[in-house]
Amino acid sequence: MEGVVRHSVHTLVFRSLKRTHDMFLSEEGQPVAEDENSLHKKISCKVRDEYSCLQKVQLPTEAAGRIRNVPTAKSTGIHDNLLRYNGSGVLGGPGAMVTHRQAYPSAPGVQLSTETSAPVEPLTSDMLQGVSHHGGHVSTGHSIADIVQQAGRAQSKEIMAVSNNQLIKRTAIVRPNWHAPWKLMRVISGHLGWVRCVTVDPSNTWFATGSGDRTIKIWELGSCKLKLSLTGHISSVRALAVSSRQPYLFSCGEDKQVKCWDLEMNKVVRHYHGHLSGVYDLSLHPTIDVLVTCGRDASARVWDMRTKACIHSLTGHTNTVACVKCQAANPQVITGSHDSTIRLWDLAAGKTKAVLTNHKKSVRSIVLHPSDFSFASASPDNIKQWKFPDGNFMQNLSGHQSIVNSLAVNQDGVLVSAADNGTLHFWDWKTGYNFQKQQTVAQPGSLDSEAGIFAATFDLSGCRLITAEADKTIKIYKEDEIATEESHPINWKADVLKRKRY
Repeated sequence: MEGVVRHSVHTLVFRSLKRTHDMFLSEEGQPVAEDENSLHKKISCKVRDEYSCLQKVQLPTEAAGRIRNVPTAKSTGIHDNLLRYNGSGVLGGPGAMVTHRQAYPSAPGVQLSTETSAPVEPLTSDMLQGVSHHGGHVSTGHSIADIVQQAGRAQSKEIMAVSNNQLIKRTAIVRPNWHAPWKLMRVISGHLGWVRCVTVDPSNTWFATGSGDRTIKIWELGSCKLKLSLTGHISSVRALAVSSRQPYLFSCGEDKQVKCWDLEMNKVVRHYHGHLSGVYDLSLHPTIDVLVTCGRDASARVWDMRTKACIHSLTGHTNTVACVKCQAANPQVITGSHDSTIRLWDLAAGKTKAVLTNHKKSVRSIVLHPSDFSFASASPDNIKQWKFPDGNFMQNLSGHQSIVNSLAVNQDGVLVSAADNGTLHFWDWKTGYNFQKQQTVAQPGSLDSEAGIFAATFDLSGCRLITAEADKTIKIYKEDEIATEESHPINWKADVLKRKRY
C-alpha cells in the first residue's frame, strides 16, 4: 500500500485556489444557450396542445375578413417554425389523441372528483383540418394571426349562443341575501375576570358563562338577571356545554379538569380525568352519550358520559388543540389546532379521516352550519369555509386584522366572527359578503386593550347574539327592527378574481 503523499500548506492553498478558479471560470450564473431545433419542437408541441382544437371554430364573416388583413409573420425565423412539429407521432395521429380526464392541480383540502376535474376533449381528425405535410414536417394551415385571434374562444361547460353564433363563457354569480344590521341591546356585568365562554340552554330560557374568576354563572335570557353561581374550578373556565337529553352542564378549564354538573342539585357529579394540561374546549355528541374534550396536551379525548371512561385519545396534532365540534353525520368529530391544521376524525375507529392544511396560522374556532352540510374555521390569516364530508374548500372570508377567537352562525345564514381587538364582523354565509363591521366598546374603567371578544354564540332563535368579552362583561346584540333594504342597501360588487382555490 502506497503511503500518503504529504504536501506543504503552501501547495495545498494554491491547489484550492486553482479549483475555485476553475469552478467559477465558466460563469455558471449565465443561462445555457438553447438549442434552436429543440426550442422549435417545444413551442410547436405547446401550440398543438393548446390551440389545435380551435381550428374547428368558425369565425363570423366580419372577424374573418379582419384576420385576413392582418400581416403574418415572416417566413424565416422562429415564427415560421412555431407550428412545426417533427417526430414519429404526427399531429393528428394516435400519439395526439387525449382520451383521459385531466384534473385541476390539487390543493390541500380539495379532493379530486367528477366535480373538481376538467374534461379534456380528445383530438379528432375533424379538429385537425388544414394540416399539411412538408418534407417530413407538419405545419398547420392557419397563420399565427389566426391562432392569436381564436385563442380567446375557449370551450366551456356553461356557454350561451348569441345571434352571430359566437361562444361566450357565462359565469354564474350568486348575490348575497339582505340581512338587517345588528346593534347593541344590553351589557351585563357580574364576573370579576375575563369572560371566556358562553353557552345557551336547549330550552332557550337561560345561558351560562365561564370566566377567569373560576366561576360559572347562569343568567336568565329574557331579563338577563343572575340566577346561579357555580364554584369548583381552581383556574379559568374555558368551555361550557349543556346537554339536550340530561339535566347536565359540562365545563372544562385550565386546571386540567372536566366536570359534569347536575343542574337539579347544582353540584358536580362526575369528573373526567386524563388530560395532561389545560382543557380548552369541549363538545357533546348530538345523538349518543359521548363527550369530546381537547386541550394543550395536543390531543382530543372521547369520553363515555356515564362511565367516565376514555374511549379514544385522538392524537395527531402537534400543538394545542383549541377547538372541537361534534355532529351526527360523518365525520363526527372536527378539531382545530394551533399547528394550523384541521382534522376530520372517524369516531368509530378513532383515527384521522382527513387533514386540512390550508390555514397558515393557528385555528382557534370552528362553527358548523345548522342546515347546510358545511363548516367554517377561523384563523388570523382569514376565515375559511369547507364542505363536508371530505373537507373540500369553498371560499375565504378576509377582513380581520387580528386573532379571530370565535365564530357563530344562525339559521338565516348570518356568520359572526369575533376578534381579539374587539371587532365584530357580520358575513353572509352563502357569498362571504361582509355586510357589517362593528367595534365593541370597553366598559368604563377598563383599558382599551381589554376590548377583546373571547366567545360569541346565537340563542336558539337566532335573533340574539351573546358575546363574552375581556372587559368582564357580557354583551347582547339584536337585529335593528327598523332597518330596511332601502335604509341599508347591499353594497356588494361581484369579485370573481378574489376566489382562491385554497
